[in-house]
Amino acid sequence: MTAATQNAQSGVHPASPERYDVVVVGAGFAGLYALYWFREKLGLRVRVLEKGGDVGGTWYWNRYPGARCDSESVYYCFSDHMPPEILQEWTWSERYARQPEILAYLRWVADKLDLRRDIDLNTAVTAAHYDENANVWRIATANGRIVEAPYFVTAVGCLHAAHLPQFEGLERFQGRWYHTADWPEEGVDFTGRRVGVIGTGATAVQVIPEVAGVAEHVYVFQRTPNHCIPGRNRRLTPEEIAEIKRNYPKIWQKMRQNRGGFPFDPATRSALETPPEERRQVYERAWEKGGLAFTQECFNDLGLNEEANRTAVEFFAEKIREIVRDPNVADLLTPKYPFGTKRPPLEHGYYETFNRPNVTLVDVRTSPIVRITPRGIETADREYELDDIVFATGFDAMTGALFAIDIRGRGGVSLKEYWAEGPRTYLGLTTHGFPNMFIITGPQSPSVLTNMVVSIEQHVEWIGACIEYMREHGYDVIEATAEAEQSWVDHHNQVASMTLLLKTDSWWVGANIPGKQRLVYPYVGGLDVYRAFCDNVAATGYQGFRLQSRAAAHA
Repeated sequence: MTAATQNAQSGVHPASPERYDVVVVGAGFAGLYALYWFREKLGLRVRVLEKGGDVGGTWYWNRYPGARCDSESVYYCFSDHMPPEILQEWTWSERYARQPEILAYLRWVADKLDLRRDIDLNTAVTAAHYDENANVWRIATANGRIVEAPYFVTAVGCLHAAHLPQFEGLERFQGRWYHTADWPEEGVDFTGRRVGVIGTGATAVQVIPEVAGVAEHVYVFQRTPNHCIPGRNRRLTPEEIAEIKRNYPKIWQKMRQNRGGFPFDPATRSALETPPEERRQVYERAWEKGGLAFTQECFNDLGLNEEANRTAVEFFAEKIREIVRDPNVADLLTPKYPFGTKRPPLEHGYYETFNRPNVTLVDVRTSPIVRITPRGIETADREYELDDIVFATGFDAMTGALFAIDIRGRGGVSLKEYWAEGPRTYLGLTTHGFPNMFIITGPQSPSVLTNMVVSIEQHVEWIGACIEYMREHGYDVIEATAEAEQSWVDHHNQVASMTLLLKTDSWWVGANIPGKQRLVYPYVGGLDVYRAFCDNVAATGYQGFRLQSRAAAHA
């Protein structure tokens, strides 16, 4: 089948396409930074296609009550690689900013840097096909536009494709229901209503305290509890802000060299080699400090050694029992799996919420949800009458948003087909058979295990340097070799196998999606190690890639 025939059958028609140097899909942190970098640093003609009604990405779509970042605000922002005013003129109000503040920040950046003139909003991309003869990616949108560019960059986000489990009877429910990833812009008033929340992951941990404060009653349907770390959120003082702004260059240098993209001081000692009383003090200090530093600054063997990890599990169990007054509820809220093998959310009053008389925890592991009824939710034990249902059931992470687009490379092979047994990438950035296509923070890159903005900037800057290298050396086509791709997949899997991640069902390993390949999706070797890999590939003339001029490629 020819490329023209494939395009005709799929609705990608080449008639009168708009032409650019780079097409970027998505206008969140990644899309905005890509647009700025490619346009201002490389002088490329860039078009960003965004299906939402405004910039913001995940912070545009996730408007649910309590939504806020888990990375500290002053580190969850664009770096000193942007114009100085971006860091110096914006001032964060809280340690962990709420969604409206983060969205306002991204809108401000887009306006400040005049990015909107190259962004098309309300433009959902449906297909992206590579034309081998012309060496262009031909991108089709839901509103009938065709856009072409030699370089195709996905900035669709790791957590975008919402997962809604197929519960029998949902269509007959007479109340209101919502998914946290598609929240009404006007908000939802739960005052005096009976609300069921399905899920207790990071999103639910934020939603539940907010809804419980106004609802008549909240029923929390939990299958698996989480190790929730206290956020210790608070207002930031002018003195703190001024000190951070003075030190931003040093802070960003430290973040770029950190395995998680944070300005933390990684632990250098083992939990097992530390005396119990001293170990307890380390955990207590981290607990009081709050935040994700708990995952890096305590001990260096928690992710590798089950016995060491058990000390953290026991510490969390004690803390939950101290906070939650009902011992049976506390036990249900206490995870039994290794700490850090599911994403540990930050909590802001989550455990205390279960001391409220208007909150009931329902264990759906022992009494599963059978169906949604017209009046509420029926489990194996009983029916819960509800006015509203909130699905905090997460995402088809890492691959879902990519598979939602009909992406086809050489020979019309679809990305979804090529990755049927799991992602196959080189550096998590590219994939064999899909020339000139780059994936920002995709699977097999550190992405969701890091401060996303730091990972995003590293990826965009690497892609930009690659395109610049190609232009300087007369290359038009770059493609990962099958051998380099296999080598990276093997390395990725080997590193993952050294950790405890596969011992627990989580979205990090695809376990939340029926039928999805169960494997570790993000690269766990650390952002610092990963950055060194990428830098070395670039320094050696893009080892592992096949670079060609268009004429040679066509020949």
